[in-house]
Order: sequence, then C-alpha cells, then structure tokens
Amino acid sequence: MSDRVLSSHEAVAAPRQGTSAPWIWASASFLLVIGLTVATWWLNKTVPSWNKQLRVIEFPVYAVALGLLANGLLSLLGIRDRLVAYFRTEFFLKTGLVLLGASINLAEIVAFGAKGLVQAVILISSVFLFTWYVARWLGVEEKLRALLSASVAICGVSAAISAAGAVLAKKEQLAYVTGLVILFALPLMFFQPALAVWLNLSPEVAGAWIGGNIDTTAAVVGAGSIHSQQALKVASIAKLSQNALIGVVAFLLALYWVVVVERNPGQRPSAWQIWERFPKFVLGFILASIVVTLGLANGWIVKATVRDLQRLREWFFIAAFLSIGYGLSVSGLRDAGWRPIAVYSLATVFNTVVALAAAWAIFG
Repeated sequence: MSDRVLSSHEAVAAPRQGTSAPWIWASASFLLVIGLTVATWWLNKTVPSWNKQLRVIEFPVYAVALGLLANGLLSLLGIRDRLVAYFRTEFFLKTGLVLLGASINLAEIVAFGAKGLVQAVILISSVFLFTWYVARWLGVEEKLRALLSASVAICGVSAAISAAGAVLAKKEQLAYVTGLVILFALPLMFFQPALAVWLNLSPEVAGAWIGGNIDTTAAVVGAGSIHSQQALKVASIAKLSQNALIGVVAFLLALYWVVVVERNPGQRPSAWQIWERFPKFVLGFILASIVVTLGLANGWIVKATVRDLQRLREWFFIAAFLSIGYGLSVSGLRDAGWRPIAVYSLATVFNTVVALAAAWAIFG
C-alpha cells in the first residue's frame, strides 16, 4: 500500500528509532510543509506576471517541483525520512476535494438550463469511454487508464485526483497525468478561441466548446477571455456543469473496481465491500455543494465566503501535490513510457471534435 496515493498509512511514518525528541522532527516537518506551501502559492501568483502565457501553468506543477527538490536535498542530508510526518497526501487531497464542492453553485447550473448538463453528460460519457478503450488497446495499466480517462473527460487535475482516490492509483501516475493536463491545455488556450473566430462561431457556441474541451479552469478562463466576455461566461458555466459530475464518476469508478477489477472469481462483492471502497469524500463534495447553493440562495452565505473557501481549497491542493512530489519515485514516471502520451493526444483530438459538434447542436 506504500506506493498508493490514498493509502491510509501513507506519509505518517514515524521518525527513526533512537531519536531523542521526535516532536522536534514532527514540528520541523509541519513547518517545512507550511513553508513550501507558501513558496508554491507565491510562485503561482508571481510567475504569470512575468509572462501572461505562463498563467496556464497551475499550482500542481510548482508544488510537485518543490516537493521533488525538497525530496532530493533532504535525502542528500540524510534527514528526509525524519521529516515525512506531515506530508499527508491523503488528508490534503480529500479535504481539498470536499472544498471543491463548495465552489459548485447548483443554482447557476440550473439557471444555465438543461443544455449545460446535457452537453456535460454527452462529453463525459463519450470521451471517457473513448479514452478508456484506446488506453486498453495500447496496453496502458488499468489505474493509469482510469486517471487519463477521467482527466480528459471531465476537468483535468481535479478529476484525476478523484479518480486516484476511487482506484487507489500510485503517486507517480497522478503526477504524470497532471503534467499531461497542463502540457495540452497551454496550446489549446490560444488555438481554440482563434479557431472559433475562424469558424465564425457565435459567442455561446464558442464558449460551450471551450468549456467542454479544455481541461483546466485557468486555461478555460484564458481562452474564453481571448474570445469574448460572453464566451467566457458560457465557458465557465459549461466547465462548472462538468465539475458537478465529478462525484458521480468517482462513485462509478469505485464500483467498477470492486465489482469487476478486484473481484475474486466465484465471489459476489457485498454491499459492505462497495461501501468500504466508496470514496467518502464524494459525500462531503455533494454536501458542500448543497450547503453553498442553499446558503447563497437564502443569504446565509455571501460570495466572499465562497471565494475564501476556494482559496482554502487551493492551499490544501498545494500541500497535497507537495506531498506527492516529496514521496515521488522518478523511475515510476519513466516506466510509464510513451503510451499515456499517445492516449492523451488521441483523446484530446476526439474531445475537441465531439465538443464542437455538441456545442453546435445544443447551443447553435
């Protein structure tokens, strides 16, 4: 279980035997996580000001890089294992995903109409299945296949995190997919709005296409802004509609893994086994969405509070990816080879075409 992203024993290793004051190392670990998290936040806010094209590079890249740097330096000093106590990937990921639910205002999706949800269901189901079968055809390992399919079909990094929790994927696999998401989102942020203008798409169709195809929120906002304000509005809500279905996909993945992938021959999985494997953070994700939606509608919660929760979510995700980088095995990334890149390339092309067809049919 030590190589999995969401192992219950992950990143809580005790200090080395013989340490006279273990609380000192635990305190140092806590301060190290805080310091690296602040450094990642600073990079995420500062680097885009140097070059606007770099704004598509989101915090997971900086966080994993700093985690890897700390991993290497502290390993050379021989104290890496003593400082591992507060690099808790599982806790940070699950908390961040629950807070992600607080950014989903169900009323906005309803106000947008059924069109956004119809498009989301069409794209998620078709792109997920296409990616899944292409990855299986190319011989990609099952857990990595699940992460690739979820990330390209829904919303990139957040969907990959949810899928990792559902199938207990390796840290290296999640880091690999995160890199692919960022790598493919950058050119699409500039290419897609230009192509939408060349195709003479209306702002509504262009926005629905951008929101349905590009995988990171930053790139969706950037592409929508490049096209028009109306396209930005439609793109944001289209992406929000897809985000709202993360919990559904995570549950179905967990169910598939218990009933099909990990099922012992001749044995029927019990309801308790399914419940045990079910990612409980999905319930928190759904509950947070409902509470925020009702709170905004009745005046119990103001939008500034929601923005604060979104910033808090970002901090937890930064700490999660720092923890991934801190415990990452570079050989695991190298072993993945070229096949995931080929899968993601084909899936992105498929997603671009299907998203355009769906946007044209539904919003045209």
